[in-house]
Amino acid sequence: MKRHDSDETPFSYPVKVGHISANPVDVHVEADERELAGLAALWDVLSVGKLEADLKISRWKRDGVRIKGNVKAKIVQACVVTLEPVESDIDEDFEHIFVPEDSKLARAPSVDAGEMILDPDGPDLPETFTGDTIDAGAVVAEFAALAIDPYPRKPGVAFEGHIEDTGEDDRKPSPFAVLKDWKKE
Repeated sequence: MKRHDSDETPFSYPVKVGHISANPVDVHVEADERELAGLAALWDVLSVGKLEADLKISRWKRDGVRIKGNVKAKIVQACVVTLEPVESDIDEDFEHIFVPEDSKLARAPSVDAGEMILDPDGPDLPETFTGDTIDAGAVVAEFAALAIDPYPRKPGVAFEGHIEDTGEDDRKPSPFAVLKDWKKE
């Protein structure tokens, strides 16, 4: 499992599917300074101080791959109220399954009418891959990104100065108001 650069994501860790066995392989991945800067730009945050993950990569069913692990990250975002830097820690467990694109396991179960049955609380559908490589780094980055707070605020900071409209000044327009400027021709 050698690391390569990728154009698609700033953080990449390609895994050869043919080298994966039923026994999980433990892998530790960590982003370097250049990758952290690329992730900060991708995620639109002020900075990413750390991104690392401990993974267990194993075979799933006959030809699928399971990546299970924990991702940790330190990011700095701008507070949505004051625009001051806000530090956040991400610590997420995740599991993701990949199957070849021609696998029957990649399709959602359907009923006779052709409708898909999706269970929002059920497991995600496996993601498909082509070729013989899966990018475990992109999976790690994706799960870290999903854990980013979209509205970060400094502790103790609240929105102030907002006045709720009471509706007091609202008047129903007169149905004859449109006629006041109307002139006969």
